[in-house]
Amino acid sequence: MTVKAQLKWTDGMQFIARAGKGPAVVLDSGEGGSGPSPMEMVLMGVAGCSAIDVIMIMEKKRTQVTGFQDNITGERAEEYPKRYTDVHIEFVLHGKGLKPKAVEQAIQLSETKYCGAMASLNADFKTTYRIVDE
Repeated sequence: MTVKAQLKWTDGMQFIARAGKGPAVVLDSGEGGSGPSPMEMVLMGVAGCSAIDVIMIMEKKRTQVTGFQDNITGERAEEYPKRYTDVHIEFVLHGKGLKPKAVEQAIQLSETKYCGAMASLNADFKTTYRIVDE
């Protein structure tokens, strides 16, 4: 499967990115502030990839997830290329009667089998979760 994306420079360190025929996204340097930096987008991609996996797995388990949030933090190396060395993802699931074992299994499957974004990074991942019983 081939994925294509295009990046066009606008001004300063701002770029407009588009994958396929999807919507455009503004990327910028940390100083520019008109959009997330490329490394921030990497973290958002990991968060989105794992979120989709966990929600899909929980739906297959016929659970009642009524709310969901990923909180992700990445630690970067001091030396170039300043890659992410450690990433922590906290999954917060809201619902009635959610079973910790089902949540743990969904997270593990995302981390070890399904999330291509996680698999693409050379970082140590730590995951935790909270269940909010409603």
